[in-house]
Amino acid sequence: MSNDRQTQTDYFAPLRRAITVILLLGLFGLFVLWRIDSPRVEKFRALVIDTFVPSFEWMLRPMTSVVKLAQDYQSYEKLLEQNKELRRELQQMKSWKEAALQLEQENARLLDLNQLRVDSKLTHVSGIVVADSGSPFRQSVLLNIGSRDGIQDGWAAMDGLGLVGRISGVGSSTSRVILLTDNASQIPVIIQPSGQQAILMGDNSYAPPVEFIENVDLVRPGDRIVTSGEGGVLPAGLLIGTLALDPNNRLRARLAADYERLEFLKVLRDYGTEK
Repeated sequence: MSNDRQTQTDYFAPLRRAITVILLLGLFGLFVLWRIDSPRVEKFRALVIDTFVPSFEWMLRPMTSVVKLAQDYQSYEKLLEQNKELRRELQQMKSWKEAALQLEQENARLLDLNQLRVDSKLTHVSGIVVADSGSPFRQSVLLNIGSRDGIQDGWAAMDGLGLVGRISGVGSSTSRVILLTDNASQIPVIIQPSGQQAILMGDNSYAPPVEFIENVDLVRPGDRIVTSGEGGVLPAGLLIGTLALDPNNRLRARLAADYERLEFLKVLRDYGTEK
């Protein structure tokens, strides 16, 4: 058995060498033929191409489809990555836009606060609202300025639009502002242009009632409401808002200050209240 296998190997070895030599010679001849620059050879090459290439076209179609599919997949991956990158950039731009809008709103409030016109004799200290202790029973905010900043009880606090309340409780570095809307707030006011005096009574609403008007027939909705300065509670002439009529025909104050966005307040130094 071993001798038979050796005989078969000895028989096929020269045949494999002969086939290899023939293939190499054929390839070499084809290469040389393809490199010869001659009209006859060119015609022969054209004949070979016309004869064999169409025959292999059906074999090339699957390969072409596979290559095209691979290229499409690569393009899809690139588009997917670009889409993810664009989404990340869009999200970042949205966060930048939101931050810019917040800064713009904050800057606008600071500008309003800076442009608020009051009596030139009254200087002020600006503070930031650090806490809102509003509740159904008490309306107040906490500022980050206190006695070390010279703040005293009774001083008026305003935003960039109008009077917000007055200081009631001063610590070393904080102070509490009782809002005009608080139940305990009672501010003497004057209704312009009639000059009628009244009392603004807080009732925990954003439109506190105006009570004890001297002559109701002389006032109209839309009239301007300012502090009267009576009793030394607050300086005179500070804007509170305008007069309005509620559905129950009760006169109320449409407050000028923006109570929903109390972030920065200006506390007016009223040295007349110093003890």
